[in-house]
Amino acid sequence: MNDIAGRPMGSPQPLRGRKVLVTGASGQIAGALCKRLAADNEVWGIARFGDAARRRELEEAGVRTRAVDLLSPDYSALPGDFDHVLHLAAYLGQNTTSDHSIEVNAVATGRLISHFRGVDSVLVMSTGAVYRAHPDPWHRYVETDPLGDPASTVSPAYGISKVAQEAVAKFCAQEFGTRVVIARMNASYGPGGGMSARHLDRIVAGEPIPARGDPWPYSPIYEDDIADHAGALLAAATSPALVVNFGGDEVVTVQDWCAWLGELAGKEPKLVVTPLPGGQLGVAVDVTRRQSITGHDRTHWREGMRRMVEARLGR
Repeated sequence: MNDIAGRPMGSPQPLRGRKVLVTGASGQIAGALCKRLAADNEVWGIARFGDAARRRELEEAGVRTRAVDLLSPDYSALPGDFDHVLHLAAYLGQNTTSDHSIEVNAVATGRLISHFRGVDSVLVMSTGAVYRAHPDPWHRYVETDPLGDPASTVSPAYGISKVAQEAVAKFCAQEFGTRVVIARMNASYGPGGGMSARHLDRIVAGEPIPARGDPWPYSPIYEDDIADHAGALLAAATSPALVVNFGGDEVVTVQDWCAWLGELAGKEPKLVVTPLPGGQLGVAVDVTRRQSITGHDRTHWREGMRRMVEARLGR
């Protein structure tokens, strides 16, 4: 299989010597991406940067940072000749109304792509939360599955705002001819954080871990694999936009990874099953399309979580 430029797909395509803009640079996934890509590229990272220490950490890794609020963006301090944009900024707050979430996650995406429409390609990070909940917890969502508005106690308006974001990104790809790949992220994790990192914190603190069901499967992906796959996904971007599930090769339940984290940390995890009406019983995704573009992950989930534990607990 080839991308639209005729290049072979299905294998890593590291980004080297490119000028890259990353939004949401202070976040877990974007921060890890910035630091990895800065070794071989000119990387600019934008965010509101309320955490000065986080900004210094990125700058020490070679990332050129600028404070930009995507609600009212001023891009004048940024170059106009980026090769790629990785749009990872997102609002996950507890606002129960959709208006603010749609403004930040969807409308701002349109402004961003419009401004940088001349780049080679744009990756818009979406989420598996856009899928309509399936009654089978072991169902692996495919890119053509129905979309919906799965319930979330953490961010009630997140799912619907990301559906809106995808619509805006698709419009921009067709209207401006910009090559776009919409990557539906699953459960990212690593030293920088993620769902399993939050579970590790609870295990160490002896706190209960809420789970929607038993089993509760995901397709976790380690942050190094995310960075490894970014180049190939950007190369595969198309107009109209391409949609790709961005999960790991392995399906793992929260129960299994918590048991492993507990073993590594020397503490017994305490899972409490708390069903969420209307929520996804399982969040595992089919990654066949992603693998055809990027190849396979390099990090087995047990090894990735071991590295995460060692980094976060200093072991």
